[in-house]
Amino acid sequence: MPEHQNIEYKQSWHDDYLKWVCGFANAIGGVIYIGLDDEGNVAHLSDYERLLEEIPNKIRNTMGIICDVQLHDEKGKKYISIKVNPYSVAVSLRGRYYYR
Repeated sequence: MPEHQNIEYKQSWHDDYLKWVCGFANAIGGVIYIGLDDEGNVAHLSDYERLLEEIPNKIRNTMGIICDVQLHDEKGKKYISIKVNPYSVAVSLRGRYYYR
């Protein structure tokens, strides 16, 4: 499945992607896949255990929202999905609002 308005593929996690989470929450929602290249192929995350704990906490602590963060395994290669639901109230990240 190619990237589009509601789906993003990232090979590794960077805290800048919290802007994408905020933007999805303020729009119609979306999914960010961490550990996939731009074509959707699994690149594998070596630090997936740390990210599974860290990402939901960062989202909750910076925006006050809850997202569904799941680990996936494809032929021994791990990647993470972050499903962001749309929110009926505006969500901000450190005082700034993003929209996707």
